[in-house]
Amino acid sequence: MNVLEAERIVGIETFFAPFEGVGGKLRSQPEDFIVTEISNYPKKSKTGKFLIADVTTKNWETNLFVRELSNKLHISRQRINFAGTKDKRAVTTRVISIYKVTSNQVSNINIKNVKIENAYRSDFPVKIGNLAGNKFDIVIRNINKNIGIESVENIINYLEESGGFPNFYGIQRFGIIRPITHIVGKFIVKDDFEKAVMKYVGNPMKEEDAESFKQRERFEKTRDCSEALKSYPNNLNFEKAILNKLVNNPNNYVGALKELPNNLLTMFIYAYQSYLFNRILSERIRRKLPLNRAIIGDMILPIRRGLIDTSAIKVSNSNISKVNLQISKKKAVVSGILFGCDTEFSEGEMGEIEHKIIDTEKIDPRDFIIPDIPRISSNGSRHPLLAFVDNIDCKILNDDLNEGKNSFNLKFSLKKGCYATSLLREFMKADDIKNY
Repeated sequence: MNVLEAERIVGIETFFAPFEGVGGKLRSQPEDFIVTEISNYPKKSKTGKFLIADVTTKNWETNLFVRELSNKLHISRQRINFAGTKDKRAVTTRVISIYKVTSNQVSNINIKNVKIENAYRSDFPVKIGNLAGNKFDIVIRNINKNIGIESVENIINYLEESGGFPNFYGIQRFGIIRPITHIVGKFIVKDDFEKAVMKYVGNPMKEEDAESFKQRERFEKTRDCSEALKSYPNNLNFEKAILNKLVNNPNNYVGALKELPNNLLTMFIYAYQSYLFNRILSERIRRKLPLNRAIIGDMILPIRRGLIDTSAIKVSNSNISKVNLQISKKKAVVSGILFGCDTEFSEGEMGEIEHKIIDTEKIDPRDFIIPDIPRISSNGSRHPLLAFVDNIDCKILNDDLNEGKNSFNLKFSLKKGCYATSLLREFMKADDIKNY
């Protein structure tokens, strides 16, 4: 599967900057992708019940790290909170909170490629979404030899003149090697829990390791949960949790899904909403409608004190001039729908796009009310079409890892909810999914 095929699967169907990409490869080593959370730290308290700490990890998927940490501390994983998930193939630093543990308990823990520091106590936990954004320091290796710094600067200038880049949900939202979380989410929304389980546990893809592919392929044919539970490799731990439930309770697909962490279950629904948003944004770009300027019928989100307000305002003849003035000052953004049980469509041409995409999926707002797993029901909301990029800086490097070939270092900051890979794709325009 090449990158363009993978992006089409997740609804990303077009590029924005009209320039040749540098190509290249991301994450040749974890240190090539450094992410530092711009955190909102809970207030300190001498006797608080929560231990707050900075955690730096290398090559750790968020859910697996939380599970390992909870096992080491002999506590429930529900007592560990974080503000946002991070890339696995990277070096990432974030803030976490742990309920009712001591500093000594945490300092005595030894987990490979994990550093926990700057611990203090607070009366308040870290909450999902409670971060300002992320800083990135990224090296793209083995770039096209004919691409110079001028080509890179052309892309930067274009994005700066446009006010940012398309705010696509990046491939990692859906799974880089197996981009299927949105498909699982669609089956859950449609109350087809058996297909949701089979899509997650089975569904072999050649991009993953050979053993995982082999075992998934066998399970697709046999549907033998007991055999799959024994033969699946240990890295498929969430799949094995589902299989274990099905061995003891055959056909209880809802119960099997409930074996997964809450944030992963919720991610299936979010991923499906993200897929729909990506398709809507792709269509708007294809129609050459502006991202940094509103048209009649758009829904805009005000920005107050640096935060995007979720209370949308509809654009009409009477307010469009004022709205576009606010957008030019970065005090508002044009939005697209994140479809749920209580979201409002745009009007005009953007409303036509939103209805067209939703109608092709044959879904109804009430589908996002999920009685069997109420906690993952979603009201829906709206999401900015354009992502701002701050403090962007770039340079071409001599690449010691690749026999003197050029590499490209890019540093920048993004607000929360924006994907670095959605910016990087405008620079790379890469072919091979493994290069991401």
